[in-house]
Amino acid sequence: MGADVAKLSYRDISKSFGGTDVLKSISLDVEDGEMIALLGPSGCGKTTMLRLTAGFERPDCGSILKGNTLLSDQRNHVAPENRNMGIVFQSYALWPNMTVAENVAYPLKIRKLPEDQIDIILFNALETVSLLDFAEAEPAILSGGQRQRVALARCLVMEPDAVLLDEPLSNLDAHLREVMQRTFLQFHEQSKATMLYVTHDQAEAMALADRIAVMFDGQLEQVDRPQDLYRKPKTERVARFIGQSSILTAYLERKSEGERRDVVINGQVFSTRQSNEIALMPEATPVSLCVRPEHIRLDHQNGLPARVTSSSYQGERYRVALEMSDGTDVVAYSEHKVKPDELVRFTFENAWAM
Repeated sequence: MGADVAKLSYRDISKSFGGTDVLKSISLDVEDGEMIALLGPSGCGKTTMLRLTAGFERPDCGSILKGNTLLSDQRNHVAPENRNMGIVFQSYALWPNMTVAENVAYPLKIRKLPEDQIDIILFNALETVSLLDFAEAEPAILSGGQRQRVALARCLVMEPDAVLLDEPLSNLDAHLREVMQRTFLQFHEQSKATMLYVTHDQAEAMALADRIAVMFDGQLEQVDRPQDLYRKPKTERVARFIGQSSILTAYLERKSEGERRDVVINGQVFSTRQSNEIALMPEATPVSLCVRPEHIRLDHQNGLPARVTSSSYQGERYRVALEMSDGTDVVAYSEHKVKPDELVRFTFENAWAM
């Protein structure tokens, strides 16, 4: 396999249905062997991106390449079966009249591989997804997680350049989702395939992806590593979508060197992190602060005043909802129970200025 043969490149991709713009000039590179999650709310265009990649749809504008091979543009279109891509659907898409082994081996039989070679590949694939004991079982008797592993194994035997996953865990309960996340990570490690993972579940995306492409209204809002999305969201919309956050309005105080710079809220000074652009802005410029609940400290004597609106126990801590005097909602964590309508003060650290 040549260098970057499975790199996926999207160049100014647009797509509309019935006069509605679903994708608006999307440009994105998915590196060879990388797993990227397309994350966003329903209707943001992420599944359309996957369908364009698979070849089920054609772009209205722009082009899609795999390595140096043009897959789609306005004049050219490689058929889905000629793209060497595996697809794992939300619905598993198994043949109910075939055993697990027959489902997994089907792509190999279509390719007319020798039986002894099929047996070796099949054994390795079923062993990878821990389904050797279920080789002769029918899909109807399997759990949802087991069916999804069958679909993964069928994908694995194809040795695809790229794997497309369309919300593959959404039909599973919380425990099975966690188990299958580990299976997907093992699958990615074994296959070395480029992976495009469509989900609306941010925890899933954060746990699995090398990078996350956050989409809203048919556009890419931010593409970054999970930890950078969380620590340094580019917009308030991303900050609210990724993890829990409180958005506070502050004013830059003085210019300073390095990553941190002071801001003022209601006459009180706080240190923050910020991008280079904000570091260059003049004093008194208003900025939005992304403050995560783990960075907030409740204090009855110091800090910004707020009223407790609710407090819920989450096992290792309480989740406390606060309301500031200007109506701003704030979420904090506390080791101790606080009562609704109680008046408290809070301070924070490590906020990100946007």
